[in-house]
Order: sequence, then structure tokens, then C-alpha cells
Amino acid sequence: MPKAPLDLDATPERLRALADAGVLPPAALERAHHLAVATPSRPQWRGFLSTSLMGLGTLLVLSGVIYFFAYNWAALHRFGKLGLIAVAMTGTAVAAWRLGEGLAGQLALLASAVLVGALLAVYGQAYQTGADPYELFVGWAILILPWVALSRFAPLWLFLLVLVNTGVVLFWAQVLDGDEDTVSWLAVALGLLNGFAWATYEHFANVRVAWLQRRLVPRVLAVMTAGPLLAAAVVFIVAPSEVGPGAGVALLLVLATLAAEYALHRHLHGELFLLTLGVLSAMTLVTTAVGRFLFIDTDAEELSLFIMPFVVIGEVALAVWWLRNEARTTGVTEES
Repeated sequence: MPKAPLDLDATPERLRALADAGVLPPAALERAHHLAVATPSRPQWRGFLSTSLMGLGTLLVLSGVIYFFAYNWAALHRFGKLGLIAVAMTGTAVAAWRLGEGLAGQLALLASAVLVGALLAVYGQAYQTGADPYELFVGWAILILPWVALSRFAPLWLFLLVLVNTGVVLFWAQVLDGDEDTVSWLAVALGLLNGFAWATYEHFANVRVAWLQRRLVPRVLAVMTAGPLLAAAVVFIVAPSEVGPGAGVALLLVLATLAAEYALHRHLHGELFLLTLGVLSAMTLVTTAVGRFLFIDTDAEELSLFIMPFVVIGEVALAVWWLRNEARTTGVTEES
């Protein structure tokens, strides 16, 4: 379903078309063209730089804290290590409370959540608790869950999901003695976990929850969903007899993910990132299947090396043509 005319981006081409149709007089066309191609104002640039530098500064300070303890580990007493981290964690939590729901407060809360992990790691090293690494990440995620739930800050939710993913991978490796026979099920588990988070985000964004309207986090979630599933699906295509049924399930889930990406693209009237991700996933599957047929089934390596570049070129050309057609159909500019 294409966008309504008033929802389309005001590109110079569309403005000239309106002027040719007599909708815009010359004076209005000049003003509209100026607004369409105008660069950001000084306050907008100042806000962008302030936000970017604040986020970068937070990450640098956190990395500095980690490296400080790594470098001075032997020189610090255990109480000094725990006390310094506890003071830093308390200070960032108080700062988040005093700064409120603005970006500065949210970044302070993110810093406090990261320092919880540092506190757990230092405690485990200082007292040699014998806990497995997966317990660190699971405990870390559980301890910061109240902060995450109250933060209304999508990147902090994404950080929590990364911790859970890491805990699942480590649990598979350390407790389940992960091997090649079960790695495909690990990919399925990660795909379902991240897919559930992605679907939940999209649902609440669709009901107009204000702090879930930015598209960066759902795009990251889509990549986190498709990545492990696509890896298992590729292995299933190359050697279906050597992998377990989990790889076949992963292939089916990849196809379901492609359908979800296209449906979201149409529902949002133009989400070309998700559509491009789906196209890349489809190209990966097709290229792998063609390569398996040429290199393994026909055993014609010399001819295959000649054919494969043309297959890839054809896929890229078809993908670009289709993406441009979808952009025109939904009224999205190619720059979007």
C-alpha cells in the first residue's frame, strides 16, 4: 500500500512535478525547494554533537574504569576494588535519579548498569567464588532488570538482551557441553529469543509508545534475529546429512523472518533497511544453494568458478531493481 501524498518525502523531483501540474506557484516552489534541501541549523548541529559526545564520553569513561582495575589489580586491596566500584555505581545511579528522564540521566543509568557487571566480576575474582562465567551474565541481567524496566531507554533494553544472549551461549558451552550436533539448536534458541524481543518492540512501537519510535534498535534486533538462524541455515544447505534437525528448523525460521521483514516494510510504508536485510539473507541462501549444486553435486569446479560470479552479479542486479521498485511503490526516497 503506497503512502498518502502528504506523507511522501518532499524531494526536488516531486516539488517540480507539483509545479508542472500547477499546484505550486513559482514563489512557493522556490521556498519549498529551499526547505527540502536545507542543511541542519546551528542548534540542530549543536544538539547532535552534544548527544554524540555525551554517548561517546560515557563509553570512554566506562572503558577507563575497566582498564583502571585491570592495570592496578595487584596494587589494590579487595576492599578498595569493591569500594571504588560501589561508589562509582552509586554515584551514577544517584546522577540518573537527579537528572531524570533526559538523555544524560539515561546514560548515567546505563553506566550504572554496566558497573554492576564490573562489581560482580571483581567480587568473583577477589573471593574466588568458583561461579561459571554464564552465571555472571545471568546474574548481571537479573540485577539490572528493575533499572531497565524503569528506564524507558531502548539501548538499555538492548544491553540487557546482549547479556542474556551471552549467558545463553556460555550456558550451552559450559553446562550442556555444546558440540556440533547441538550448535544448530543454539542458533534456533538465539533466533527465537531475539525474534521475540524484536516482535515485542515492534508491537509496542505500533501502539505509539513514545520512547520506542526510533528505528535503530529494532533494526539491530532484526540483525540479531537473522544472524544465527542464517548461519545454521547455510550449514544445512551445504551438508544437510551432517547436521541435526535444528538446522532445518533454522532454515524454516529464516524464511519466516523474510516474510516478517517484508510485512513490516509494507506495514510501515517503507522500511528499506529490513527489506535490504531480507534481500541479503535471500541472496546468501540462493548463492549457497547454487554453489553447493555446482561445486558438490556436479563436481565441476572449473566451470563453477566461471559461473558463480555471474550468479552473484545477477542477484545483485535483481536485488537493486526490486528495492528501487519497492521504494517507488511505498514512496520512500532511495536516500532513506
